Amino acid sequence: MPENSEKKRIIFIGAGAVGSYLGGWLSHTGHDVTIVDMWDEQVETIREHGLKVDGPHDLFVARPTMYHLHENELVSRDGLFDIGFVAVKAYDTSWAATFINKFVKPDGYIVSSQNTWTDPAIAAAVGADRAVGLVMSSISVAMWEAGKVERPGETRRRDHGHVVFRAGNHDGADTPRLHELIDILDPVDGGKVTTNLWGERWAKLGQNSMGNPVAASSGMGMADLNKHARGRELQIRLAQEVASVGLALGHNVEKFGGKSAQEWADASRGDVYELLDGELAEKSNGANWRPSMAQDVVKGRPTEIYQMNGFVCQQGATVGINTPVNEAMVELIRAIDAKEIESGFENVERVLKSAGY
Repeated sequence: MPENSEKKRIIFIGAGAVGSYLGGWLSHTGHDVTIVDMWDEQVETIREHGLKVDGPHDLFVARPTMYHLHENELVSRDGLFDIGFVAVKAYDTSWAATFINKFVKPDGYIVSSQNTWTDPAIAAAVGADRAVGLVMSSISVAMWEAGKVERPGETRRRDHGHVVFRAGNHDGADTPRLHELIDILDPVDGGKVTTNLWGERWAKLGQNSMGNPVAASSGMGMADLNKHARGRELQIRLAQEVASVGLALGHNVEKFGGKSAQEWADASRGDVYELLDGELAEKSNGANWRPSMAQDVVKGRPTEIYQMNGFVCQQGATVGINTPVNEAMVELIRAIDAKEIESGFENVERVLKSAGY
């Protein structure tokens, strides 16, 4: 039974890495968790053997209730849930939010536990007043086999002074449900309520846009990429454009990658570039982890590049900010998705040269 909150009935749509890790933890801490997913082997494996959850904590086996997507009629027999989590890829947001909404109580809420800018799609599906944005910072998780999810590291991020979970309402209001959500997630890692959801979300977009596609296109982990000057430069140039667009849109963009949005936006200044380059170079000896989009490429499934870097390009066009590096990256990942080229470090040079660097 959870120590800091009453037991909740919680439903997840999506049993990938994030859905499995959060759902597994919430089940482990005493909440009544149901997870619906499209991956047949995943559902059957967890039904039979449970879900193995490994990370900077003791490995445990959680036993959430699992349903195949086509078993939605059975889900409806279980009664309504207090909270719904959308934990699917960004391109599946609209249908997934619509699907889960009917299973959540009228006074409940729907949480977007996703990357990219999915909140407007959630709001369109369930109503902005029913939607909560959950920004997750530096909580890399992976699932390479059915029934097992893992998170790297020896200690939780809170032990290093980092706040992982940032929960916010679309209208910026500080409400009890946000505190409830952070309380529920507290056993997993540290969190806080934010009244700056859009600034937090854009910062996460910046972090993802500078790291995910570079790892995906090169086939390398982040620590190895940071050993190469051009690998670091590609990350900096991507972040420079993302930060510039976010600031031009008027968002109060929070820090990402250890630096302020203005510092990333000022990367064309030699002294600032050296500072940013040094920051990345210091991260070449840690865990050589592959972020989510790099995992997608390895698994041969579509990435979120169009909802990530592609979205930055679209938004840049609305405020007159050129985004040649992000545009080149989108085109490169499109070619990889289409199997026209393969991932490899040479793609780092290809993107930079295409964008004029």
